[in-house]
Amino acid sequence: MSNATKTAKRSDFKKYFQFMWRSLNIQASWNYERQMNMGFLYGIAPTLDELYPDENDPEQLAHKKEAYEREMAFYNCTPQTSAFTLGLAASMEEQYAADRENFNPETINAVKTSLMGPLSGVGDSFFQGTVRLIAFGLGISLAQQGSVLGPILAMIISIVPSVLVTWFAGKLGYTMGSKYLTKLNGGMMDKLMYVCGIVGLMVIGAMVASMVGLTTPITFASTGLVLQDVLNSILPNLLNLGIVMLMYTLIRKKVKTGWLLGICIVGGVAINALGLLV
Repeated sequence: MSNATKTAKRSDFKKYFQFMWRSLNIQASWNYERQMNMGFLYGIAPTLDELYPDENDPEQLAHKKEAYEREMAFYNCTPQTSAFTLGLAASMEEQYAADRENFNPETINAVKTSLMGPLSGVGDSFFQGTVRLIAFGLGISLAQQGSVLGPILAMIISIVPSVLVTWFAGKLGYTMGSKYLTKLNGGMMDKLMYVCGIVGLMVIGAMVASMVGLTTPITFASTGLVLQDVLNSILPNLLNLGIVMLMYTLIRKKVKTGWLLGICIVGGVAINALGLLV
């Protein structure tokens, strides 16, 4: 049986199912060096095999190896929202295979990198911080009453939203890529990367603000006044904001685009301080 026969063109339904199923299993091969990169390659492998089916053709084999290596780049994102990135990357790989002269393959990993931050922020907050708490909160409550519905309900509430979101995320990413990215010329693609970069850096800024838990336990003995309380009354995480601004100043001296990085990180800190992200 030829390789071309083995990789017959898949239906859209099968593509969406593979995006969904393989995204939910993306952490099965998690590693410390590039984290979910092998899981992402596993998710997009059917697309690459379909694009380059004949391994006896040296040119196709070379393109396939190139694509496999490209998709092994560092990747880390919430599994449920990874389906969107997976569908989008699959669509971009198809476009690159169809028009190599006018499509820059570097944009594929650029889009993946830009989407990791925003999709992780949304995905972790929703699935880990909301759905899981509701599911197991209700499940434990019923289990304490001796009801067998406790663990069953917890599993249903956890699984159903994950499957639905992952399915439609993969479908949305693939259809958006097919519909819109083909219309983007080089300038528009640069603008897309610019916007994705801003959003991603703002999420990183918010993460920095949440991780930098500096406090100033300086108390004025005569009045009992705590300096940290004064700073928080002006703006929550004000001290964190100051530390990040200092980081920005140092980065600005080394990086030409440091002003953009600084604005994005400070914006993310402000978002976190105002409680809009978490």
